[in-house]
Amino acid sequence: MPRVSFSVARLHWHSVRQRGAYLGQRNQSIDDRIPLLSRAVKVRRSELAGLVGGFLYFFFLLCSYYMLRPVRDEMGVRGGVENLQWLFTATFFAMLVAVPIFAALASRFPRRRLIPAVYGFFILCIVGFWGWLESGVAGSWAARTFFVWLSVFNLFVVSVFWSFMADTFDHRQAARLFGAIAAGGSAGAILGPGITASLAAEVGPAPLLPLAAGVLALTLPCMFGLARWSSRRRDGAPRTGRAAEEPLGGAILEGVRAVAGSRYLVGICVFIWLYTTLATFLYFTQADILKTAIPDSGERTSVFAAIDLATNALTVGIQLFATARLVERFGLARTLALVPALVAVGFLALATAPALAVIATVQVVRRAGNYALARPGREMLFTVVSRMEKYKAKNFIDTVVYRGGDAVAGWAFAGLSAAGLGLRGSALVAVPLALAWLVVGYWLGRRHQGRARALEEDIRDVRSPLPETS
Repeated sequence: MPRVSFSVARLHWHSVRQRGAYLGQRNQSIDDRIPLLSRAVKVRRSELAGLVGGFLYFFFLLCSYYMLRPVRDEMGVRGGVENLQWLFTATFFAMLVAVPIFAALASRFPRRRLIPAVYGFFILCIVGFWGWLESGVAGSWAARTFFVWLSVFNLFVVSVFWSFMADTFDHRQAARLFGAIAAGGSAGAILGPGITASLAAEVGPAPLLPLAAGVLALTLPCMFGLARWSSRRRDGAPRTGRAAEEPLGGAILEGVRAVAGSRYLVGICVFIWLYTTLATFLYFTQADILKTAIPDSGERTSVFAAIDLATNALTVGIQLFATARLVERFGLARTLALVPALVAVGFLALATAPALAVIATVQVVRRAGNYALARPGREMLFTVVSRMEKYKAKNFIDTVVYRGGDAVAGWAFAGLSAAGLGLRGSALVAVPLALAWLVVGYWLGRRHQGRARALEEDIRDVRSPLPETS
C-alpha cells in the first residue's frame, strides 16, 4: 500500500510540475513579446533576430529579381508573343537539367556552402548577361535566353530561401512569422520595379543588371547571420545547429522518390500545378491584351513595372497585418482556399470584359493574394516534413513541377486560341480549374493540421517520459 501511495504521489507531483512548466512557458511567451511590434507581428524577443534576418534576406532577394522581372517581361514580348509557349517549354527543360545538379550538390555539401554557391552562381550569370546585352550583338535570341534564365533563377533562389526558412523555424513559428518574413520580400519587390520604372525609359534594360547583381549579393550576409542565430537560440524550438550543417546525403533522385511515395507531397504538387496553370493563363492573357493596347516597348515595360508596384504595395499591408491573423482565426485550410476563390471570380470578370483595366486589376489581386496568403501558407506546409524533403523534394516541386505546369499551360492556352475560343473562352475554361485548386488547398491545410498535431505529440513524448511507478 505505501508503495502505491508513493507512486500516486509521484504521478501527482509530475502532473503539477508539467502544469507549472506549461504556465511558466506561457507567461514567458507573453512577457517575451515586444509590445509595439506585436501589434503587427506576433514575434517574441528571442525570435527578433531571426525575423529581421529572414526579412532582410528576402528583401534583397526579391528586390534584385523585381528589378529584372519587367526586363524579362519585355524580352518575352520582344521575342514574340506567339513564341511564349516555346519559352515556357525551354524553361521546363532547363529545370530538368538544373534540379539533379542541385540535388547532387545538396547531397555532398553542407548548407553553409550550398546556399552561397547557388547565389554566387546566379550573380555571375547576371554579370555575364550584362556583358552580352551591352556588346551590341544581342538580338532576339539574347532576349529569349534571358527570359528562360530569369525564370529559372527566380524559382531556384526563392525555393532555396524557403527551404532555409522551413529548416530554421518550426510550424508554430511559421504560422506567426512567415507572413512578416514574406513582407520583406514584398518590400523589396516594391523597391525593385520602382527602380526599373524610373530608369528603364532613360538608360534601357542592360545597365540595370549589374545593379541587380549587387543587390543580390547583399543576401549572403543575411543568410550567414540567420544561420548563426538558428544554431544559438534557446527559445525551446528545435535547434538546427550541427544537424543542419551536415550534407543531406542520399541519391540524386531521392527527392523525386519522396514525392512519389507521399500523398501529402503529391497534393502539394497538384496545388502548385493548378496555381501555375492559372497564373500562365493570366500571363498570356496579359501579354495579348498589352500588345494590342500599348504598342510602344518602353511604355509596356513601365506598365509591367506599375502592375508589380501596385501588387507589392497591397501585398505588404496584407502580410504585416492580416496573414498571421487569418491563419490563426480561420486555420491554414481556409486560408489556402481563399485565393483560388478570388481567382475564379477574376476569370469570370475576364470572360465578361477582357480589357486592360480588368486584367491589370485581376493580376494585382491574384498576385497579392498569392504572395500574402497562398505562398506563405504553401511554405508552412513544408514545416512538418523531413529535412531531406525540405530541400530535395521541395526543390523538385518548386522547379520542375512548377515549370512543368507553366509549359503544359502555355501549350494548352495556345491550343485554345487556335481552336478559336479566344480570351473569353479561355477564361471560362479556367474557372473549374480554380475551383479544383480551392478543394486541393483546403485538403492540404487539413493534412498539415494533422501532421502538426502528431509532431507535437511526438515532441511531448520525448520531453516528458513517464515516471517510475515502483
